[in-house]
Amino acid sequence: MDGQQGQQSHATFALAQAHFKKGDYAEAEALYSAYIRQYACAGSVGAAPGSKYSPEDLATAFNNRGQIKYYRVDFYEAMDDYTSAIQVQPTFEVPYYNRGLILYRLGYFDDALEDFKKVLDLNPGFKDATLSLKQTILDKEEKQRRNY
Repeated sequence: MDGQQGQQSHATFALAQAHFKKGDYAEAEALYSAYIRQYACAGSVGAAPGSKYSPEDLATAFNNRGQIKYYRVDFYEAMDDYTSAIQVQPTFEVPYYNRGLILYRLGYFDDALEDFKKVLDLNPGFKDATLSLKQTILDKEEKQRRNY
């Protein structure tokens, strides 16, 4: 990959971030998708050392695109993106938290518990994950008590 392509992809990512922060989710999603495709193409030909591609940016692109899908209530597609973010950067706690929220909403309490615990392993100070973990435990116990 040449430097110009790397600069272009970095610009795509930066523009996606700007649209995401403004709440222009349709444009942000298109740009994140373009960045993910560019990253995949660069990886297939081998990114040059010092290129503008970073696993952190790719994980963020997947996570944020997943967030956009979550806002649309496309939960399973959002979880696919969160899982991709985790595969790219396993130490990034946010996609575990986001996926855990969806799993909780869908009633998959055991899976949600795993994700919330992983978040807290990675970042013990993540307060929302602590609250979500506690609520998931309570709701799981309530579900068991009612024999659902």
